[in-house]
Amino acid sequence: MKLEKFEITKGDYIELNKLLKFMGWVDTGGEAGNVISLGLVKVQNTVELRIRNKIRVGMMVEYNGNKVEVI
Repeated sequence: MKLEKFEITKGDYIELNKLLKFMGWVDTGGEAGNVISLGLVKVQNTVELRIRNKIRVGMMVEYNGNKVEVI
């Protein structure tokens, strides 16, 4: 599994769907919503179904063999 890092530069969180798109793991916001709704994304090792879940510093997100730590 590939571990990447993402730094929040504006505010104190990023929405889960926007993070997936920013990381290049999905091509569109619609695709992000679909993979989240299907239960294919984990936050902190737990399946996450909330499309706009607030991802904060210290959280880990996994999808499709990729993993990102938010710093």
